[in-house]
Amino acid sequence: MYGGDEVSAIVLDLGSHTCKAGYAGEDAPKAVFPSVVGSIDQMEVDATEMENNSGPAVDPKNNSKSLDSEKAKGKRKLYVGSQALGYRRDHMEVLSSIKDGVVVDWDAVEGIWDHAFRECLLVDPKEHPILLAEPSSNTQQQRERTAELMFEKYKVPALFLAKNAVLTSFASGRATSLVVDSGGGSTTVAPVHDGYVLQKAVSSSPIGGEFLTDCLTKSLESKGMMIKPRYSFKRRETRPGEFQVVDVDFPNTTESYRLYAQRIIASDIKECVCRAPDTPYDEIAYSNIPMTSYELPDGQTIEIGADRFKIPDILFNPSLAQTIPGMEHFAEIAPTVRGLPQMVIESINKCDVDIRRELFSSIMLAGGTASMQQLKERLEKDMLEESPQAARVKVLVAGNSTERRFSVWIGGSILASLGSFQQMWFSKAEYEEHGASYIQRKCP
Repeated sequence: MYGGDEVSAIVLDLGSHTCKAGYAGEDAPKAVFPSVVGSIDQMEVDATEMENNSGPAVDPKNNSKSLDSEKAKGKRKLYVGSQALGYRRDHMEVLSSIKDGVVVDWDAVEGIWDHAFRECLLVDPKEHPILLAEPSSNTQQQRERTAELMFEKYKVPALFLAKNAVLTSFASGRATSLVVDSGGGSTTVAPVHDGYVLQKAVSSSPIGGEFLTDCLTKSLESKGMMIKPRYSFKRRETRPGEFQVVDVDFPNTTESYRLYAQRIIASDIKECVCRAPDTPYDEIAYSNIPMTSYELPDGQTIEIGADRFKIPDILFNPSLAQTIPGMEHFAEIAPTVRGLPQMVIESINKCDVDIRRELFSSIMLAGGTASMQQLKERLEKDMLEESPQAARVKVLVAGNSTERRFSVWIGGSILASLGSFQQMWFSKAEYEEHGASYIQRKCP
C-alpha cells in the first residue's frame, strides 16, 4: 500500500486561524502559518496607474465589474504565509478562506495548499498520500470538491478526510470522548464514539479566539488605549536604550490589513494576560483587581485590569460581550449563543443514554483558545454544578500548550502512521473508477 517506511503521508489541518502541515509520524507540524491570505486585485492597481498617467480616464473599475468574476479572479495576486503577510503592501486585502468551518474561497485554499507543499514542506504532492482534517459539519459538496482538487490538480496517490473531533480524540489515545474544540473562528462540541462523530449531537457557537481578540481590542479602545499596527510607526534610537517613535503614514493600506495587523498584537496581549476567572465575572468584585502591564510594540505600556478576566468569561457567558462598547452588533445573535457548559450538557443529552457516563468522564479540551489559563478548572467547576449527581465529570487536557493547539494535527499524524490504517486510504485508482462521490463511502 502507500504508507511504507520510505514514503510518509502528509497531514494537513486547515483551521479557521492557522494552517498546520507536516509529516505523519512526527510529533509536531513542520509548518504553521495563518490561514488568511493577502490578495492584491491586479485590476485595481492597473486602474490607478492608468488614472495617474492619463488624467481622468474612463473609470476602469466600473468596466471590470462587468467582466465575469472568473477573469477578475485570475487577475489577483495572492500572498500566503506569515512572512508574505507581515510585509505591508498597498491595496492588499486580507481575505479569510474559511468562514464558520466552510470554505468560501477555493482560490485562497489552493494558494494555502500550494504554499504548504511547495514552500514549507518542499515536497511533491504526487508522491505522498495526504490526510486532511475537516470540520465535523462538513457538507458532501465540500468533501467532493476537496477530493476533486486533490486528485485532479495535485495528482495525489491517495487521500483521506478525517474529522477534527476524531483526530483530537485519537491524539489523547481514546476512541470515545466529548471533544470541546475552541479555535480561532468558532467553538465546537462534538461527541466521538468508537472513532465516529455522532453528527446529531454536535453543537457549535461563533465565539472563538478571534471574537475574544476583537472584544479585547474594542474594550481597550473604549478606555483610550489604541493599538498601533506594527507598520504604522518607526522606532529611532535617540540615546542608547531610549527610542523615539515616529508615525509613518500609508494612505493606501486597506482596512482589512490594518485590522489583521492589529489583531496580531491584540491576540498576543490576550494570550499573555488573560485567564479564565474562577467564578462568573462580576463588575463590582473585579473592579479593584491588581493591574497587569503589557508593553506594546511602539513602546507604550498599558495597564490591563478587569478585562483580563472579563474577556475569557465571554466563553462561559456570551451575553457579557454586549456590555463592551463597540460590540453592539453581537446583540442580534446573542440570544441564540450558549456558554460552554450549556453546549457540553446539551450535546451529551442528545447522545444515547448508555454512553453519557463515559462522555462526562472524558471531556477533551482542544484548540488554541482552550489553552487559556484556568480554562480547564473553570469548565470542570461549572460542569460539576450543572451535571447530574451520578456523573463523574472529568475535563482532560494535553499537558503542554503545543499539544493543545495542534491536537488535531497530532491525531492525524498518529492515524496516518498506523499500520492498520493503510487499507483505509481513498486511492487514485478508486477515484478514477467511482468518482468523487465515493469519498462518502471511504471516509465516513
